[in-house]
Amino acid sequence: MKSGEILDKTDILSLSLEELKEQIAALGEPAFRAGQIYDWLHAKQVGDFAQMSNISHKLQAELCSKFYIPCIKIKKKLVSSLDGTVKYLYELADGECVESVLMRYKHGNTVCISTQAGCRMGCKFCASTLAGLKRNLRPSEMLGQVTGTALDIGERVSNIVLMGIGEPLDNYDNVLRFLELVSHKTGPNIGLRHISLSTCGLVDKIDALRREKLQLTLSVSLHAPNDEIRRQTMPVSRKWSIRELIRACRDYADGTGRRISFEYALINGVNDSDANAAELASLLSGLLCHVNLIPVNEVKERGYTRTGQKQVERFQSILERRGIPTTVRRRLGADINAACGQLRREDASAI
Repeated sequence: MKSGEILDKTDILSLSLEELKEQIAALGEPAFRAGQIYDWLHAKQVGDFAQMSNISHKLQAELCSKFYIPCIKIKKKLVSSLDGTVKYLYELADGECVESVLMRYKHGNTVCISTQAGCRMGCKFCASTLAGLKRNLRPSEMLGQVTGTALDIGERVSNIVLMGIGEPLDNYDNVLRFLELVSHKTGPNIGLRHISLSTCGLVDKIDALRREKLQLTLSVSLHAPNDEIRRQTMPVSRKWSIRELIRACRDYADGTGRRISFEYALINGVNDSDANAAELASLLSGLLCHVNLIPVNEVKERGYTRTGQKQVERFQSILERRGIPTTVRRRLGADINAACGQLRREDASAI
């Protein structure tokens, strides 16, 4: 379908079941038809209304006139020879591209998906922000990364991480709808406890998410123990101080009973000293949380270098001695540049 042909049509894959029921009722059809159509879309994952064999030809034609079924396609795929990690470059209907990464673990398959084409947050260590934000992804485009990956590998996806290109909470309403769709019993049926949402720290949206009382894991990109260091690398900290962010995180943990995961990219000579570790431990004291240390991905445009292994271990040891559960993220897909934004930028440079 040409892009001009879908301007006046509705993305049917992004509708909730209740919204679909309303739309189908407006066509004069009984309520059960919406359930049939939803099943075709989300369980059977058809890409054409004509494939819905228990729907009349008349209704198929009406659906085709009012709605479209969006499709994203794999433009490029890289498979790590080291650990089986798979990196996908997905092309959207308007030609924009986003990345997803499949990571294989003993407990199942995890897919890290993008929520925006580009990003406007401007974090200095991230390749995703270099070209700015192009647009938000629709729920169907996030869903397509999950279902497309599962279809490609012929296996179930059991866990999702919203930590690819983009800031999920900057696309709040679409992300919430995606969570509703991906956890629905008709479709991927992935429970929210198996989903992690990463944010650079939009305090107002963290507060809003707390009020939703969802049982997903909130992962916060912290990357500094104080405002002075955080403002060097994360522009969002100019709007909300680190104390305001930690307050929101404490409220989130108290309100949901869910442990916060703090992401901390260790940058050589910037935020990785023993004093930084001690300050971070004090900042997080008493908070239901976990710290995930990440040796920074070296993006040539940024100039940051990775902390040495011995200092990573020292940093971890200091946190753990102060009672902060800490792990060091295992680097997957090192031979295919599995870090966010790199494949998309390489593809754009080739155009």
